[in-house]
Formats: sequence, C-alpha cells, structure tokens
Amino acid sequence: MDEILKVRLDDIPLKHKCEHDGYEYYRRELVPGNEPHQCTISVYEIPPGKSAYPYHYHSGNEEAFYILSGTGLLKTPAGEMKVTAGDFIFFPAGEKGAHKLTNTSKTDKLIYLDFDTKNEIDVAFYPDSGKIGIWGKDINQVYRTRDQVGYYDGE
Repeated sequence: MDEILKVRLDDIPLKHKCEHDGYEYYRRELVPGNEPHQCTISVYEIPPGKSAYPYHYHSGNEEAFYILSGTGLLKTPAGEMKVTAGDFIFFPAGEKGAHKLTNTSKTDKLIYLDFDTKNEIDVAFYPDSGKIGIWGKDINQVYRTRDQVGYYDGE
C-alpha cells in the first residue's frame, strides 16, 4: 500500500470468523493484513460470552486495542481486569504482553479497534494450551510445544 487510505467503516464488509467452543468474532479489516505495509488495523465485534482468540502473546508483533463499546474481561500476566468503552490497552511483544479478551455481557457485543504491527514472521505462544503459532509470509501453522525436537533431529 503506497497511497493514503480513506474508508468508511460501514463500507467495509463485516466478516464472520471463527466459531469454536467459546470463540467467535466478526471483523472489518480497515488496513488488511495481506497488504505489504507495517501494520494492520481492524474493528472486531465479539458476541456476548465469547472471546476472539485464546490467551496468547507474540514474539515480535505489538498490539493495541481501543474499546469502542461494550464490556469485557481482559486476562493478562498481571491478572484479570474489566474493560469498557474508552479504554486503550497496549500489548508489548513478549510474555508481558500476553492477553485474552472476553465479552462479559449477556446481551451486547464488545466492539474494539485493533492495531497490530506486522513483522515478516511472527511467533505466537499460547501458554494455556502449550501451543506455538508461526505466522507470516506464506506460513500459517500451529504446533504443540511438547513436540519439540532437537535442532539436528532428522538431518
């Protein structure tokens, strides 16, 4: 992307993503992740009682959320905290930036603006499930960390 981008939120299609055991979300990509630039920006809508993603942190990418409406519970290494409209949260790369956001409302959507930096390759860790995800150019894979092998194994 090498030009100024001006869009209206209502003109971007709302895409239904993920529906799996407590995880569900809808997303509008303002600055899509498949374009060559340094960040992605999306608006997420999480239905009542759901989360968009499991508890995780990134090795290289940073994230920031701005809560537009609704209420939620944010799990972090420092504990859980309530979030509401007007809250801004920054997640640094690394373990200290681990997070999971859950909509705590019984009736209202939790809507937030999500800013992400975008490294060529990023590794995400999932402490609760013992997984590791590798994301980036031409790769999108998840493994269990217990399946780790030695560097020269199979060589």
